[in-house]
Formats: sequence, structure tokens, C-alpha cells
Amino acid sequence: MSASYRGGEPVAEIVRSGFAESLHRGSVAVTDPSGNLVASIGDTGSAVFPRSSNKPMQAVAMLRAGWEPGTSADLAIASASHRGEAFHLAQVASVLGSAGIGEDRLQCPADLPSDPDARTAVIADGGATRRVYMNCSGKHAGMLAACVAGGWDLATYRDPEHPYQRLVIATVEELTGDPVQAIGIDGCGAPVLAVTLAGLARAFARLVEAPAGSPERRVADAMRANPKLIDGTRGPDHRMMTAVPGLLAKGGAEGVHVIAAPGVGAVAVKIDDGAGRASTPVALRAITQISGLEIPHESKPEIDALLWPEVHGGDQPVGRLRTLL
Repeated sequence: MSASYRGGEPVAEIVRSGFAESLHRGSVAVTDPSGNLVASIGDTGSAVFPRSSNKPMQAVAMLRAGWEPGTSADLAIASASHRGEAFHLAQVASVLGSAGIGEDRLQCPADLPSDPDARTAVIADGGATRRVYMNCSGKHAGMLAACVAGGWDLATYRDPEHPYQRLVIATVEELTGDPVQAIGIDGCGAPVLAVTLAGLARAFARLVEAPAGSPERRVADAMRANPKLIDGTRGPDHRMMTAVPGLLAKGGAEGVHVIAAPGVGAVAVKIDDGAGRASTPVALRAITQISGLEIPHESKPEIDALLWPEVHGGDQPVGRLRTLL
């Protein structure tokens, strides 16, 4: 029986017109560059589902299976939670095409793009939901490409007992230093693996500190070289990685966010109520205030906007989310 996540401590509040109207509780794990836990808030030793923060580790397994992406952008989209913008769709098509696979092989749910402009354009053109629009289609395309490289069955690639998924489990356990404590079904239908927050932070520290050319470093480098592919034009991961050279960031559903930087370490955050609005500010606060990440002077306005997001009343800012770290 796995140890269930027990919950965290107050980590953020919403202040509207000078009045604190909401409180977010959560947990934060902070590691040094070697992956050693150096600070923690809340429950960092019980298992959580990292959701899409698992994707970089799943991409490492793709490379270990023998997949050779045509470009770093192909590897980035396989690690992404994309928004269905045109350049995202083109990159997913690139992964599928280079492996000789059609869109019909994707087993993620059909969806509309999550980017508002892209979704509006599809609807205006009378378009319908498609699997490629779903934010995990890049990951599913990479999984299929890995199966082609490994000579494995394509129809069952989501099965936890499939050779590729067994390789993912081994990879996650190696990078996190944790045993996988539970296997669930993610929103996209692929397996999601439960590990501790401390292990999740440790894995990201290992990604950015890995030797150049290793599968771990290749994934980290691809994501950092193509940040707009990771979560779209408006995405916080894109904005953070663009603003701070060397930073690696990947969010996940249900209030998970992980950030790492070479020579600094990594932080992993889980917000108890699953609210994504708190996970990014708390993770940024932890890596700057606890880990000591220095923000370039020219990037401070962008980082501050992510660190202290505004609360609006009507069409005017009337407050902010305030971290409590």
C-alpha cells in the first residue's frame, strides 16, 4: 500500500483589495545540484502523481529505447504540454512523419486546442476535435516513435506492461531515486507514476546536471532551446525559460510544478487543492529565495509578473497572489 500524500502548509494567499480571501496549502521540496534534499515544506516524502511533470522523464525513456529525433524541436514537443498552436501541430506532425506513423495511431483523447486563439480559429472554421490538438499529443507521438525504434507493438503502447512503459518505470525510479509507489491513468490515457516530491525535484536536478550528450541532458537542452513548444506562447514555462537562461521548468496538472537550474538545484511543488494559479509562483519563490537563483536584471519584470500574479476587479488590478514562503 503506497503512502498517500498527507497535505502541506500555507504557501500562498489571494489578496483582493487588501483582504486575504483565499488560502492555498501545499508542499515544497528543494534539492541541491546533487539531488540532496536541503529544505522542505509540508509532506515531501509521500507519493504524488506528478502528472505532466513526468514528461521529461518519459522523453528520456524514448531516447533510451533508441528513438533518434530529427531535431531538438522534435524532442521538445515529446516533452511538452502544448496548446494546439499551429507550430505545435507542425512539430507533432514532424515526429509522426519521421517515424512513418499517421495521426490515427495516437491514443490520446480528441480535443480542441487549449490556446484561446487557436481554439477560436478551429471553431470559426467549423473544425472538430482531433487527437493531435490534445496537449499530450506530442508525448504520444514520441511514445509511438520510441516503439517503432524498439520494434514494439504500437497498438498497446499505453499498457503499463508494454516494454516502453516498463522502461519508463525503470527510468523514473532511477532518476528520482524512488520506487514507483502507484501507477494510475493520466488525463491523456497513458500511465502516470507516483513518486515523492523530493524524488521529483531530484530527477530534475539530475536532468540539468547530466553530462552533455546523455539522454537526460538532451531532454533538458531540447526543452530549454525550444521553450515555446513546451507550453505555448502564453505559458509560464515558456516565459520562465526564456527569461532565465539555463532554467528548466515543467508544470503538471493538479498543482504540480518543477523548476531546476544548473549549479543551483531544483524545487518541486504540489498545491493541495490542485490549483495551478499557486504552483508557479510558489515554485519560483522557492528557487529564488531558498535555492538562491539569481534573476537577470532585464528579466525581473517578467519573473515578477509570474511571481506575483495580479487579481482583477472589473478591468483593473486590485490585488495579487502572495506567496508565504
